[in-house]
Amino acid sequence: MVEEATVSPLKNFVAGGVAGACLLLAGHPLDTIKVRLQTQPKAAQYVVYTGAYDCFRKTVSKEGLLGLYKGMGAPLAGVAPMMAISFLGFGLGKQLQQTDPSKPLTHTQIFLSGCLAGVFTTVIVAPGERIKCLLQVQSSSGGSKYAGPLDCAVQLYKEQGVRSIYKGTVLTLIRDVPSNGLYFLTYDYLKTLLTPEGQSVTQLSTPNILLAGGVAGILNWTIALPPDVLKSNFQTAAEGKYRGLLDVLQTLLREEGPRALYKGFNAVFLRAFPANAACFLGFEVALKGLNLLAPGW
Repeated sequence: MVEEATVSPLKNFVAGGVAGACLLLAGHPLDTIKVRLQTQPKAAQYVVYTGAYDCFRKTVSKEGLLGLYKGMGAPLAGVAPMMAISFLGFGLGKQLQQTDPSKPLTHTQIFLSGCLAGVFTTVIVAPGERIKCLLQVQSSSGGSKYAGPLDCAVQLYKEQGVRSIYKGTVLTLIRDVPSNGLYFLTYDYLKTLLTPEGQSVTQLSTPNILLAGGVAGILNWTIALPPDVLKSNFQTAAEGKYRGLLDVLQTLLREEGPRALYKGFNAVFLRAFPANAACFLGFEVALKGLNLLAPGW
């Protein structure tokens, strides 16, 4: 297999933005369902949604198809820099560990490079996730405290400043650092595995890119879902309800048992494959286009 050529930071930024937009457009409806399932109140005899399909049906019935795209403004506004930083963080991690260009990185080094990408993106992801979750939950609970992403950000800032906007950052790190490591490791490994002998990974076929990206997304969420449940509950809870991470975990386990950590499981895994397949396909296609249109970048 021929090694993949080094890509410029500017091309990574543009292609990463395309990848993020593809991921968001393909996956946001099921992300809305996931958050509503994770944060719905637990009652003794009644729950708002009995599962992913029930949540989908009720959301479309009450709010139309656009209801599935509630809260998309905040992550969309940050998706280009987020994915750019993610891919650049991954590339930087590989570069820092590449002592000999002629030798491929080990799986451990690829994993650590992905972890670094997770650290980089948290700065942008955390506030966007906080706003997104609040907007998604309010639309399902009948309230309308926030008029949109900007209004939500302004109100949060007025309440407790930047600290309120970044509420849940530690949980975002716990979710994204190890899961990004596995995410990039899986994609890199499958891309190499699926590339025919003597060809470059840049020549990988569209079906194989979709397969590698989709599988990477599923494995990513396998370890990311429990901390994601904790993060969603913490970020959407009333101020002062939880003292911290352990309090959220203990409360959920006490009230709903271990299954609470996998609330939204169906929606997450239905979303993971197509969203991440679209993400990596968007990145690879954008990268090829940039190499043709602007080879000197």
